[in-house]
Amino acid sequence: MVGVRLTEFYEVVRDEFGQMHGDALLRDHVLLSLGGRTAAEAIEAGREPREVWRALCDEFDVPPVRR
Repeated sequence: MVGVRLTEFYEVVRDEFGQMHGDALLRDHVLLSLGGRTAAEAIEAGREPREVWRALCDEFDVPPVRR
């Protein structure tokens, strides 16, 4: 996900986790690797979507082939 746009980030999250579950993860799941922020909070704070995607993949053991 090099140079990923925010819309692409949301698409891959929803593709991997499903529409409703993906949206809830972004909003509700706290990621310690992102300073105790949710993915949505990290994005709002200026973190790169690629970095947030990697944190989600690590947290939820997304296989490398789907990262």
